[in-house]
Amino acid sequence: AADVLHEDLFINGCSDSDGEDMYTLDGEEIWYADFINKRGVEPQPSFIDHMTYVEGTYEQAVANQQVCRANLKN
Repeated sequence: AADVLHEDLFINGCSDSDGEDMYTLDGEEIWYADFINKRGVEPQPSFIDHMTYVEGTYEQAVANQQVCRANLKN
């Protein structure tokens, strides 16, 4: 079996009025928090094996945003 390296990235950022919480794999977005519709989105194409994030990932994203905004005030 060939060894394959993958790049897994998590991004969390915010401003006073907006925020981002997302996961990527090899440069492709595989999950992001839709704060307007209050849900996690998995924008993966149908031709790949679908990866699902654990229940509570969206709630963790909301908590991450609260911490991020609190840090802006410090």
